[in-house]
Amino acid sequence: MKRRLGRANNPIEVSALGMGCWAIGGPWSILRDEGPTPAGWGDVDDAESIRAVQAALDAGITFFDTAANYGCGHSERILGKALGDRRKDVVIATKFGHVIDEETRIMRGDDDAIVANLRRDCENSLRRLNTDVIDLYQLHAANLDPGKAVPVRELLEELVVEGKIRAYGWSTDHVDRAEVFVEGESCASIQFSLNLFNDNSEIVSLCEANDLACVNKKPLASGILTGKFTVDSTFPENDMRRAIDFKDPQWAGTLKMVDGLRDALTSGGRTLAQGALAWIWARSDRTIPIPGARSEKQVRENAGAMAHGPLTSAEFEEANRIVAEIREELAGEAD
Repeated sequence: MKRRLGRANNPIEVSALGMGCWAIGGPWSILRDEGPTPAGWGDVDDAESIRAVQAALDAGITFFDTAANYGCGHSERILGKALGDRRKDVVIATKFGHVIDEETRIMRGDDDAIVANLRRDCENSLRRLNTDVIDLYQLHAANLDPGKAVPVRELLEELVVEGKIRAYGWSTDHVDRAEVFVEGESCASIQFSLNLFNDNSEIVSLCEANDLACVNKKPLASGILTGKFTVDSTFPENDMRRAIDFKDPQWAGTLKMVDGLRDALTSGGRTLAQGALAWIWARSDRTIPIPGARSEKQVRENAGAMAHGPLTSAEFEEANRIVAEIREELAGEAD
């Protein structure tokens, strides 16, 4: 399965499934008012991460999405090392827009410094990724004021002309932000959350109307749509999901939806995770889900979804019906 990243006048062909490299960054933190807050997915084994990236390559995945944030440079370095001399066979997407400290692994936001830091951030990512060009460079400041995004877009266009990047996009779930980048000639995509619990229809429509790819983060709802969690599941303190309490009615309701979807999504021999990815492909032919993975086993399961392809129209509608029905039931219980 293939997808086109970018507009018809600047097409970049990629596999319909990407590998999200947030998890392989290991532990890192965001500096907030109350102090550093964990933003990674817990401890990682770098050797296993490298094997996971190489397993993805062997399984036909050609699109890898990372960010300077992830491990404050660590994910980019691991990805660059894992790709090695196979760099020419893949498309690399990374992100910028925050201030990172590679030694402390603490990131902080500074919207007023994005333009001033952009060229240096680009050079640092090129170095860590061990590459001469970034295929897709994405703004990572999701809430940046739309007015401040215009000079960012203009500078990104300069980087395209200079050959530092091939195309750019914005990782944001805000339509008014995405609309600013849509106007750029070399804008290729918008990255946003999309899964069975979060349809994000406005941004899907925006991408379809403007010939852009939908790069979809959290396609498995942070792992919940794999079906591996129960009401007793917990997370380590250095995992960004540590605050999730599956005994809470809201989260328990999410697990109930997963159970309700199991039969519909596993039709045709798919696993639950593969069915959730197939739903995204059925949602729009612009979608490129990027499930995170940090082991060969996870990568192989995700990649196996491509052999099945998207859900049929009937399967897609049935999955939507189940989610709507259970949501209505849960709302009635809450009343």
